[in-house]
Amino acid sequence: MIVLVKATVLSVGLKGKSKALLKQLPIRVVNMRTGLEASRSLKNEKFDSIISNWELPDMKDGLFLKGLRRIKPDITTIAVMKAGNTSQEISARSVGVSAVLTSDTTDEIFRQTVAEILGLRSADSI
Repeated sequence: MIVLVKATVLSVGLKGKSKALLKQLPIRVVNMRTGLEASRSLKNEKFDSIISNWELPDMKDGLFLKGLRRIKPDITTIAVMKAGNTSQEISARSVGVSAVLTSDTTDEIFRQTVAEILGLRSADSI
């Protein structure tokens, strides 16, 4: 079966379930563990969207996404964070991320949100 890739997405600091859910979508995913790796990758490759943990091992308190939004304000970004941390959510929304997903987000909501942000056809048919 041939799958047409609809978008190229940079995934930063995501693990387990989130990474697996991204593989279900018709997108090319480039996985990076740290903000530094992701920053280097952004210099060499074009991405349609960035999905990143708010807290990264090398860039705490959303530093990666805050910097990204300043440098590339037009790129769609999704912040992933721990459930119940309202200060992180407020910070993420104030820097202008396209969406915020928390660790307690259901698989279906995660998949639908990413599909909608990327402009993919209905997530139910993916």
